[in-house]
Amino acid sequence: MISQRTKFVFVTGGVVSSIGKGLAAASTGALMEARGLRVTHIKLDPYINVDPGTMSPYQHGEVYVTDDGAETDLDLGHYERFTSARLTRANNFTTGRIYDAVISKERRGEYLGATVQVIPHITDEIKARVREVAAGVDVAIVEIGGTVGDIESLPFLEAVRQLRTELGPQNTVSVHVTLVPWIAAAGELKTKPTQHSVKELLALGIQPEIVICRVDRELPLDLKRKIAHFTNVSVEAVIAATDVSCIYELPIKLHKEGLDQQLVERLNIWSRQPDLSQWKRTVEKMREPAKGSVSIALVGKYVHLRDAYKSLHESIVHGGLANDLNVVVHYVDSEELQKDTTDMDKMLGDYDAILVPGGFGDRGLEGKIKAIRYAREHNVPFFGICLGMQMAVIEFARHVCNLEGADSVEANPQAKHPVIHLMPGQRGIQDKGATMRLGAYPCQLSEGSLAARVYGTTSISERHRHRFEVNNEYRGELEKAGLRLSGLSPDQLLVEMVELPGHPYFVGCQFHPEFKSKPHAAHPLFTSFIRAAQDYSRIRPRKDDAPRATLN
Repeated sequence: MISQRTKFVFVTGGVVSSIGKGLAAASTGALMEARGLRVTHIKLDPYINVDPGTMSPYQHGEVYVTDDGAETDLDLGHYERFTSARLTRANNFTTGRIYDAVISKERRGEYLGATVQVIPHITDEIKARVREVAAGVDVAIVEIGGTVGDIESLPFLEAVRQLRTELGPQNTVSVHVTLVPWIAAAGELKTKPTQHSVKELLALGIQPEIVICRVDRELPLDLKRKIAHFTNVSVEAVIAATDVSCIYELPIKLHKEGLDQQLVERLNIWSRQPDLSQWKRTVEKMREPAKGSVSIALVGKYVHLRDAYKSLHESIVHGGLANDLNVVVHYVDSEELQKDTTDMDKMLGDYDAILVPGGFGDRGLEGKIKAIRYAREHNVPFFGICLGMQMAVIEFARHVCNLEGADSVEANPQAKHPVIHLMPGQRGIQDKGATMRLGAYPCQLSEGSLAARVYGTTSISERHRHRFEVNNEYRGELEKAGLRLSGLSPDQLLVEMVELPGHPYFVGCQFHPEFKSKPHAAHPLFTSFIRAAQDYSRIRPRKDDAPRATLN
């Protein structure tokens, strides 16, 4: 049973995808938490995949991993970064997961011979899961993925309609995020897309009480009145979500528009006035970094879609905030680096640090290895994450240990020296989905290591998502040649971190620290990496000081 005090905010989107529902929902959570309320977030995804674990980053963006090992939508990353909520697999479920659960129940005979239908069986399953997750918090913010009008979203929207009736008007609020585009040829903002979007929602039996309007400029009062008139909401409930220079400004903007006040009044819930001081400090730091800027080369294979590295991008920003620095990130396609004609000095010589992120498959691996070799040989600060750490081990094995043919069995199953191989528990697995080493695992750091100094402790826990690891048969040879295996699993069987003593900053980790970084509490590995980049920026020769796009 859910607590009687639990209130629900249902967030839908209209007109176009990628409109910012996730950030609107995350900002709502931040505002409710700033008012002293306990919050949780739920994301309902309409696709039929059981989870996004087997989907290409180009299809879905990054896969965010929770402590309990769930592969989830990237919006859960926004939720955890914007609030103190710790989310689990129960906080994100898809059409595929719902249908899988219902079909399993039908096979077990739990429906007593009834004809299984979308209503009530699918919708009842959705409602039961939402209620279960919401137990024990003050406000549950439920985001429905997709766009109103999509056929895939209909069962979720119908479940929301039923929940609103069952829970009562003072326990639920419907928030609709929509687009008010600027038409350059006409020289004006147009409200018609918003009107049609709300009309679609009304046809499904849901009346939004608050309309958040994505807009690239100020939304005049007369247009707010027009939107209110055609969508059956009050003028005060038409919230302008203007474009912001950094996403951490959004809670402040929405507060100024009165979003949180509208919510607490409609939910009839007591709360204090929000304390947004830490959000204001964060925005001020981003606008006016006290110590200048550093440039980072992010060498990856998914660099053409920023959402593929969403948590990583934000964690780099957090590292900059912790050091009062602006971080300028340039995305380098690893496939370009692996060409024989590539001038590495020209490609990488103008950056203060090099980061090689995670990934899957063999595409672009040799380019990553070349970038890591460049960082090692030129004393450029380097940070390798998951696959990035594995490539660092391969590079070291090839060019320092002189193990010709050293490789990962992921790229070359017949490698002469398989320094990276399948984890023992992964051998023989046929299904790809949710079968990796997933979620939070403990790690022991070596006394006196750089890793231990960075963390300030020798016992840590970090989130994983991988199925390959360092081959223990080569550990002795790697260590003898100078690579320090500074982090190991408690049973000493798995290599979790590596570093290179004598190098200004050369660190690799098998886990994903970006999943635990927050704007007001940067992860220590990103803080130390950006600090190392700053140190290097003071001594490296300047070849190209042309400005690059700043990562927000």
